[in-house]
Amino acid sequence: MTRFLTPSKIGLLALVELYTDAIVPTSSTIPILSFILNQLLPNNLKSQPRDLASLQSLPFLLDLKAFETVLAVHPAASGLPGRSLWDHFLKKIWDIDSLDALHVFFARRTNLLAKSRDELKKDGEMGIPPPSEDMIMLSRSSPFGSFVRRSKVEFERLRFSDALALWTAFRKWREASKTYWSRRHGALGRWAGDSALADGEEEWGMGATEMLELVAYGGLSLEDTDEGCVSSDEIEKLLEFQVEQMQKIGSRIPMEVKDKFKSILDESMMIPSLAHYLNFLDSWRSGDYPTSFDNLHRYFDYTMQNRDRLFYQYALMNLAVLQADFGCYDEAVAAMLETISTARENKDNPCLNFALNWMYHFGKAHPNIIKGTESTNMLGVEREGLAFLRIKAKETGMWTLWSSSLLSEAKLGMSNGESVATIFENILKSSHLIVDKNMKSMMGPQVAMYSALWARLGVTNLSRQHCDVFLSCHARYALFDDTLRFTGRIAHLLTEKGCYDEAMEKMESLDVNSLRSWKTNQYWLKYRGILRLKRDLHRNNLDGADQLLSQLLQSNGADSDSDLSFEINTLHIDYLIRRTDYGHAMTKIEQLATAMKEDGDDINLRIKLLTMKALLQEKCGRPQKGFSVAVRAASIAWRARLIPALWGAMAVIANILTSLSEFQASAQILISILPRALQCENCSLNAQLYSFLVNAYMGMAGQAKKDSLKRKENLTSCLEFIDRAFNEYSALEDIKGQCEMRAKKATIMRVVGEKVLANDYSSAYLDLKKEAALVA
Repeated sequence: MTRFLTPSKIGLLALVELYTDAIVPTSSTIPILSFILNQLLPNNLKSQPRDLASLQSLPFLLDLKAFETVLAVHPAASGLPGRSLWDHFLKKIWDIDSLDALHVFFARRTNLLAKSRDELKKDGEMGIPPPSEDMIMLSRSSPFGSFVRRSKVEFERLRFSDALALWTAFRKWREASKTYWSRRHGALGRWAGDSALADGEEEWGMGATEMLELVAYGGLSLEDTDEGCVSSDEIEKLLEFQVEQMQKIGSRIPMEVKDKFKSILDESMMIPSLAHYLNFLDSWRSGDYPTSFDNLHRYFDYTMQNRDRLFYQYALMNLAVLQADFGCYDEAVAAMLETISTARENKDNPCLNFALNWMYHFGKAHPNIIKGTESTNMLGVEREGLAFLRIKAKETGMWTLWSSSLLSEAKLGMSNGESVATIFENILKSSHLIVDKNMKSMMGPQVAMYSALWARLGVTNLSRQHCDVFLSCHARYALFDDTLRFTGRIAHLLTEKGCYDEAMEKMESLDVNSLRSWKTNQYWLKYRGILRLKRDLHRNNLDGADQLLSQLLQSNGADSDSDLSFEINTLHIDYLIRRTDYGHAMTKIEQLATAMKEDGDDINLRIKLLTMKALLQEKCGRPQKGFSVAVRAASIAWRARLIPALWGAMAVIANILTSLSEFQASAQILISILPRALQCENCSLNAQLYSFLVNAYMGMAGQAKKDSLKRKENLTSCLEFIDRAFNEYSALEDIKGQCEMRAKKATIMRVVGEKVLANDYSSAYLDLKKEAALVA
């Protein structure tokens, strides 16, 4: 395997020569130059050509078919009429008919370069005419000039055996065009393209010539045309591209790409050190801890042999992230603290800032681990730590970290229930920075923050729209983890409206290859399990819910996602309540509240727990005991502008007032909050509000005189709100809620003397019970 030159590089040199000979017409200049530059320039410097679709379909390792695809559609600016650039290109490569001609081809590459004044003067003294005015000369410092000069130098450095291998690979590479070339230029002899064998046949005869071909070339088979067509330079570029894509998208290498790449690496005598890092990333994503650990050590052992401790901090940083992903938190913190110390020693500010940012987020996710170390003063108080990171990121030009710090400040404000205006200010600052610096990869956290904020403000429609906008416009530039979380968010919103099948279809529509990553797959499986658990609980299928819940609780460890962990615990409490195990449900709520108080978790989650605690008191038949808890939850929610949580807390307060016979006040509260609550598009909350409103109107009907107009109006309102609550429960497929509404309606019908209708609703109640039993 050569270091740089391949048959496709020879083809590119021939194409460059066509351009300098002014054979390429003006209309075809941009596509041809774009094609060449896309092979020469690094990925981060490539421009997006107009015919991007055609160039994206080309393979990474160019074969002759790729050249034909680009050149066959373009006519030539000179030569015989009807000839395309493909014909002229074939003439160039078929004129190289021997190893000697290949040497001459490379020797003449200097004629394509613009000469200096001294060289022109020297050529004039020697009688060498200047280049034609029609010919395009390449600047030595241009991409084309650099490529031509490097190709010539690399060929001169080749050993004879390597030059012969290059010539043999070139013969195989161009053999596919022999049929077309012979049709254009008449019948070709058997030794076409090899003048040595063609001349030798007359002298030695057919048998001796065939024997010489077999000895020199080992037979010419079109089945292994890739052999010798790859250089170590192309392998390194391919490795860099794969690593960049894995870090950018966060998914594993597709199996077909991995197999093809392995076959290419098998041809190489030496394996590039970056291959170990690629294997580390792939095994890390697959959840193979021993292999990823081994490959990480291999990579940094190879790359740091002669660099002392210059890049030692990056090895430690990768090790810390790896340890944290596999649950080895103490080792991860120790490695990251050493990373910080080494980065300070080497004055590597980007690495230092990244490590400090990682420590902050790790401390937020695992406060107990950080408490056990001496790193508590590493960033000081949270807000001061974020301000420090933001200032340092701005000073060092780390725009991604600067934007991340602003979003972290906004998230901290949301968690603490601070001013909404300040939160919006930080998000808008981050948005301006992302747009100004064109940081497409940061659009995921940015849009997620917008979506979460609008959801907390009770504008669910805007929250959903932000998720849809990300998936439609920004998903292809972001990590797959962001795509997965936004898809899960949409599925959650669909579930709140009772669209379980649509939510599952949304989760199933994700890319299969991206889900091969271990951590991503675990998150996806948990989310699907949560969706199924919600449906089973609403259908009162408690046995099926018990099986799902046991599996989810087993995976609900310290390394699980905090949002999913709270959702699983909430569903566990709901399951215990449906089992009428109120004692264990209260114990679970108290445990979660204590843990949140110690860790300083999101205030929105704490309000939800307070509301659940107050509701549980009502389930136990003592709703007044939950009054102070509900008032506290409502007060905190109003102060933090957590609108959906506020409506839930106010609903509990109204229900407590109903139990105290304050029916009028309860109805006034519920009627005033219902229009805003409906904007949250949460069927469970809507059904609960309508159900509590039914209780309030039923109480007012009981206080009115018998057969009075006031009683009839209140009972009519009861029937109306019962139907509305029943519709919400039906959307959720909540059997228990539907049965409760049918029982209330049957009771009202019996009160007003409609015994036939009362019996009908009683039958409907029994039918729902039977249906629930069949589902279970």
